[in-house]
Amino acid sequence: MADIRQLRNIGISAHIDSGKTTLTERMLFYAGRIHRMNEVRGDTGGATMDHMDLERERGITIASAATTVSWKDRTINIIDTPGHVDFTIEVERSLRVLDGAVLVLCAVGGVQSQSLTVDRQMKRYRVPRIAFINKCDRSGADPGRVIAELEAKLGHVTVPLQIPIGLEATHEGVVDLVTMQAYYFEGPNGTQVRVAPIPDNLRDEAQRARNGMLDTLSLYSDTLMERMLEEQPVDAALLIEIIREQTIAREITPVLCGSAFKNKGVQLLLDAVAAYLPSPVDRIAYARDNENEGAEVALSADPDESAVAMIFKIVEESFGQLAFTRIYQGRLERGQTYFNTHSQKKQRVGRILKMHANHRQEIDCAEAGDIVALISGDFDSGDTLCATSHNYSLESIHVADPVISLSIRPARNIDRDRLSKALHRFCHEDPTFHVRTDEQSGETIISGMGELHLDVYVERLRREHKLEIEVGAPQVTYREAPTREVAFDHKHRKQTGGSGQYAHVIGKLIPQSDDVEEEYTFESVVKGGRIPTEYIPSCDKGFQSARGKGPLAGFEIVRIKMLLEDGTHHAVDSSDLAFQVCARDAFLDAFRRSAPALLEPIVTVEVEAPAEYQGNIVGDLSGRRGLILGTDTRQNLTVIRAEVPLARMFGYATDLRSATRGEGTFTMEFACYRRVPADIQQEVILSRRQAVAPKT
Repeated sequence: MADIRQLRNIGISAHIDSGKTTLTERMLFYAGRIHRMNEVRGDTGGATMDHMDLERERGITIASAATTVSWKDRTINIIDTPGHVDFTIEVERSLRVLDGAVLVLCAVGGVQSQSLTVDRQMKRYRVPRIAFINKCDRSGADPGRVIAELEAKLGHVTVPLQIPIGLEATHEGVVDLVTMQAYYFEGPNGTQVRVAPIPDNLRDEAQRARNGMLDTLSLYSDTLMERMLEEQPVDAALLIEIIREQTIAREITPVLCGSAFKNKGVQLLLDAVAAYLPSPVDRIAYARDNENEGAEVALSADPDESAVAMIFKIVEESFGQLAFTRIYQGRLERGQTYFNTHSQKKQRVGRILKMHANHRQEIDCAEAGDIVALISGDFDSGDTLCATSHNYSLESIHVADPVISLSIRPARNIDRDRLSKALHRFCHEDPTFHVRTDEQSGETIISGMGELHLDVYVERLRREHKLEIEVGAPQVTYREAPTREVAFDHKHRKQTGGSGQYAHVIGKLIPQSDDVEEEYTFESVVKGGRIPTEYIPSCDKGFQSARGKGPLAGFEIVRIKMLLEDGTHHAVDSSDLAFQVCARDAFLDAFRRSAPALLEPIVTVEVEAPAEYQGNIVGDLSGRRGLILGTDTRQNLTVIRAEVPLARMFGYATDLRSATRGEGTFTMEFACYRRVPADIQQEVILSRRQAVAPKT
């Protein structure tokens, strides 16, 4: 049995086009997993981890891919994740089950919009990370500025462990500040790592950088502080121990640098992953004991304990379902039965696979710390599997709400059933992809995280399912919210002979501020049994049932608190249904009187283009009701950050290319929901009513 302390489960995450997939390709090559390095773009067939045709054609990562490599005496499970914000769920669920991560940053672009999102996700799941500043060979590379942005924008305590030997076209290698040696990567593919003394022109800079590293680390180690005060030499073993300990505690972020495309620095990054990131033993996972009122239970990364595992990703394939699973405790064995605490059913595990992108190796057993795929059962993303003697649940995965929708229909009516099955499969795979049928128009509406997100699924319908699809114009997913507090006092009476229906609720509808995370909250202060205890949840259900479709334009109602203060009941005629109906009607009546407003999704846009186009770009964004957050100049490029309503961003890629002669690029991610101006609100409501009006 392999020593679990030698295992690393890591993810590679970053802003789009920072070089994640190229870096992963080099890791696979140097670890001996592949024998030829392919590129994301070009005629080499595409990167190993980008195994979907769409990924290779577009040069982007769409789905996260897992693989396992051996590096020296370590086994490393690697998950390469997408950089585009439309596929953020892939990053979210990967980070949920990983023990450590590599945050890749572009030496030119620095901390960009998606870097902020990825960092928030790492903090949400308390994932220790190493930062790797990539593309040091590019014109305009400035690792020092990137480190400053890591500290200023992300709040990291950075500990640079290397300085580059040259930048841009002269980038040759790196100086390691722990060992105080220079490393050069020679040979056709950088496979020959040559260790040499630090070049004379970098000795002073290296010594200053090492002193800075020691000063930072001494804040976390009394032993190191004493040695420095006594002017004793500090050996590499002590530094590695301190760096590892504080990285796992998420107190510091070690920073390395190099160029994956030019094959420089990747082997040292693998060394750092092995040395500084945690094994499954170093991170304690917690579960809820459903048999003990949800008490928190610490899991042990021990293969001999009772099994506890989490399914974090589902992929539907022609031969069945592939359920990607992280085992936290115990072991999963082929043919054995385990308890699914979400479905409350016992389910049998069939085949167990070790994955290498889209290649697979069948195994009989997987143990604590392993990341594998299961072929069997009807699992859902977020399910917890445990030994039949236990009823544990692991914390679920955070899923963002979709912000954009469009209508689709098959070109031939005969294909409706095939379309329905395909969409159901996509919903099962991707929690951020939603499907519904519009009640008034009868159209099938798909919703997702952005134009690219939905475009990929439409293309998959055409390619994988051979469906001819007609697509409607994209629609923004608005929200409705109250703007003032309103009291309600509503009675529901119905008498049709025999037992009737009676319910009476009194309370307040209270708007919530923008910074409150919960879209809906319910509180009851009813006293004296005025409403029996068993009917209080019925009121909550009634309020929630009214939220799905607001009276303004049929959008979901959010940022609302329902306070139930009083009411009355009837000993015979009151029932669960009566209080649900009464609460629903009270909610809608109160909401109409609360001066409701529409909320629209706002996206953070980051545009990079030659400096001479700055005025045109700023003017165009302002014309889209954008709020300019700031501009930054990097050599002859300008970077503009703005917040813009999503509704005004459709077709922006084409407009930007035209305005900058094809030299401008942009990224976009969801920021928040914000109130729509009154004149725009009326336009949206009118447009919505016309769209759903019955066609004659």
